[in-house]
Amino acid sequence: MYGKAFAPEYQGALTTLSVNSSLTDVLAAGTEQLRAAERAGQHGEAARSGLAVAEAHRRLGRIGEADRAWKASYRAARSAGDLAAMAWALWSGGTLARQRGALALARRLLELAAELGERGEDIVVRGYSLAGLAETGRIQGDYEAVGRLHEQLLAEARRRGEARHTVWALEGIAQMHRNTGAYDTAYAMFEEAAGIAARADDRRGHAWALRGLADVVSVRDGDTGRALALLSEAETTCRTMKLSSALAYNHKMRGNVLYRAGRYAEARDLYEQALAEFRAMSEPRGEALARLGLAKSLARLGRDRAETAAELADLTRVLERIGLRHAREMVARAQDEFGLRAGAVR
Repeated sequence: MYGKAFAPEYQGALTTLSVNSSLTDVLAAGTEQLRAAERAGQHGEAARSGLAVAEAHRRLGRIGEADRAWKASYRAARSAGDLAAMAWALWSGGTLARQRGALALARRLLELAAELGERGEDIVVRGYSLAGLAETGRIQGDYEAVGRLHEQLLAEARRRGEARHTVWALEGIAQMHRNTGAYDTAYAMFEEAAGIAARADDRRGHAWALRGLADVVSVRDGDTGRALALLSEAETTCRTMKLSSALAYNHKMRGNVLYRAGRYAEARDLYEQALAEFRAMSEPRGEALARLGLAKSLARLGRDRAETAAELADLTRVLERIGLRHAREMVARAQDEFGLRAGAVR
């Protein structure tokens, strides 16, 4: 049995904030509390309120502000000698690094966060940090290495009845199954995640689960209408909670669904929208995926073959630099789809 979802990153005087609080509300409350703590010289409270500020900025796509906030939170925690608060700040920094495509830095920060969480006897931040490491490996496509860690974290979350973490783990494992073609298993896990999230009132987790379900019903069943309806439901949550990154990925997925349905002009428009959103928040992984979808749509709409070949070749270099194995494979399939393997077009 799972209880209501909660947000352990909202700490100190901010524990009254809900996991579903609008990010603009979180930012306002966190900033107010941070200033009060700094005026009072309360380093521990400054660290914990600064964490909420950092996370709000990150999820709103404000990369520079998020970077400054997590570092300030870490400095305040160090001044207070609070190992757990230091771990939470490093977790935030590692999550931001992954979002920015700096995957090696993300791993270093998250490893340090897990170590400090263990030393500080905070099992929650240790679990979140290990989950961050697992997710970093997953988006790189290193499924064999991180699959067992996902399963371990899922088992721990189920045992403790932590709805939010259970939903996260289910969605991560489901995504790996989807990417390896096990669509039925992926669908079942996304469906379970959506159910747990709904009962626990975890709207963010529910929106991501709906996105996963939309992807599967589109690619497995060819059910464009249902996929778009699921994405519309998820988009409502993203807009209500100001989830900028999740909204951009929702638009990119809508482009995927339309592309699979042969509605290339509509897909192009959605990919262009998502690309602008990812660029605005400096999220290179999402930007590369939107560029790939846009290149494929434009090719279907008659773009010059040489231009398409050059775009896909550049994307290969970008993804190689970031270290995204699965996305590189997606580009290779696109090159095959259009007969544009590197060197084939003069």
